[in-house]
Amino acid sequence: MAKPFLAQLGAIRPKASADETSLRVIQALGFLFLTLALALPLASLLLRAFEDQHGSFVGLRNFAIYVTTPSLVRSAWNSVWTAFITTCVVIPLAFAYAYGLTRSCMPGKWIFRAIMFLPILAPSLLPALSLIYLFGNQGMLRWMMDGGSIYGPWGIIGAQIFYCFPAAAILLSVALSTADGRLYEAAEALKASRFRIFLTVTLPGALYGLVSASVVVFTLVVTDFGIPKVIGGQFNVLATDVYKQVVGRQDLNMGAVVGLVLLLPAILAFLLDRWAHGKRTATLSGRAVAYRPKPRLRRDLPAFLFCLSVALALIVIVAVAVWGSFIRFWPYNLSLTLDNYDFARFDTAGWQAVWLSVKLSLITAFVGAALIFIIAYSLERGPQRSFLAAPLRLLATIPLAVPGLVLGLAFIIFFNHPANPFGIIYGTLAILVLNSIIHFYTVGHLTAVTAIRQLDPEFEAVSASLHVPIWQTFGRVTLPICLPAIFEILVFLFVSAMTTVSAVIFLYGPDTKPASVAVVHMDEAGQASAAAAMACVILAISLSAKLTQLLVGGLFARVTSAWRR
Repeated sequence: MAKPFLAQLGAIRPKASADETSLRVIQALGFLFLTLALALPLASLLLRAFEDQHGSFVGLRNFAIYVTTPSLVRSAWNSVWTAFITTCVVIPLAFAYAYGLTRSCMPGKWIFRAIMFLPILAPSLLPALSLIYLFGNQGMLRWMMDGGSIYGPWGIIGAQIFYCFPAAAILLSVALSTADGRLYEAAEALKASRFRIFLTVTLPGALYGLVSASVVVFTLVVTDFGIPKVIGGQFNVLATDVYKQVVGRQDLNMGAVVGLVLLLPAILAFLLDRWAHGKRTATLSGRAVAYRPKPRLRRDLPAFLFCLSVALALIVIVAVAVWGSFIRFWPYNLSLTLDNYDFARFDTAGWQAVWLSVKLSLITAFVGAALIFIIAYSLERGPQRSFLAAPLRLLATIPLAVPGLVLGLAFIIFFNHPANPFGIIYGTLAILVLNSIIHFYTVGHLTAVTAIRQLDPEFEAVSASLHVPIWQTFGRVTLPICLPAIFEILVFLFVSAMTTVSAVIFLYGPDTKPASVAVVHMDEAGQASAAAAMACVILAISLSAKLTQLLVGGLFARVTSAWRR
């Protein structure tokens, strides 16, 4: 009796189609890729923190040494309080700037939006170099320091304000642009004052956006390496401590401990941001009406003047770095020269570091965009009840909570292990590409998921009913429609790989030094003008990539509009 019953059960169970099998295979390969490139390195980092130099298990001894070492504990506190002050300054500035862009009718909004992106296109070291030119020991505005020094916490905070401002302004612009116009109409009908509407409608509506922006700024400051390395002086923070433990003392065990400590605030901030995102999504209504501001001089003029002031400050920081890159010998010979762009005079890599960064960024962009989009497609259009779907989604979001320094350290421990067959890529361009793809994976994944979810699943259903293979539907329908999102992911990966320092500072080899790392080394050698020149070259390349994206996006929009007509 058992045999016929099993036969009947097998007949009832539907057989997986070829398309479903293909998507399952892609999910499995994606899971294997993220496990090898993310989960196992992080697990190796965790295990190393509980071992001694000889690989013997020592329990919590390394953590006990960390807690009882005053300088290490002081570094953690320094990271927290500088991040807190930076957040308290950046959030009000970014909120006012975003308010002007979304809630006023001031002129020149597109210009202010473009200027807002400048810090994202430059390595984090650029604002630190500019502040040294302005307020350093020989700075043009040294008298404004009143006997103080820019090298230390205030220099870090000042440079971080510039560096973190765009991320906060973008998030708050999104939060303020999704307001329900019906609430404002109701408040005006009840004769509520402008100030009361701001307190009871605007702020509550943007609350979770404020939380997300605060979390992002705090995390960026705590995990950034470039700024404290250039302008921190003797003021130690967690990020520079990891670098000193690994590069200075060759102590990977204590470096792993400090890395885990650095990982904790990032994870807590990530969980808080997820909570805020969920709450914000829950407050949106399908019946909401977009809020459209009406011209009002008493609001528009102050908004314009404020945005103009902030935009000018951002431009000045960049302009000072550009000017400094042409100075012959700061501060004694201010004549202009192009000698600082002869990088071979200041660093053995020379211009080769720039071309290697471009190569690294291009490979990261094209390979990363393809991997990210295909894996995201398999998750959204593949079997949702697959036992790999949930863990794959989790692995895709983890990189957002992992600082670049921690990921780089994890790569050292994992790929440099003698028993690891993948260790052949250590010190090569391949490990830099892999690290960059993993480090920036989550943002690209979320962008791809958003684009795919906007497509009607009926495309695949109709293709299946017509017995058209899913890969043909993917190539003829999904890819063309999602090209703008794919291009956005590509440019994001390119710019991020071009400007990052922390993600690659531990992984480059003698022949694979990126331009961002060369900036650090030039600054360490006292060649500030050459460092500024290299940072400006990185900025110019990133800006070119962003302008190309805007140009191609505009052309694509015109072609799409003409095709629809």
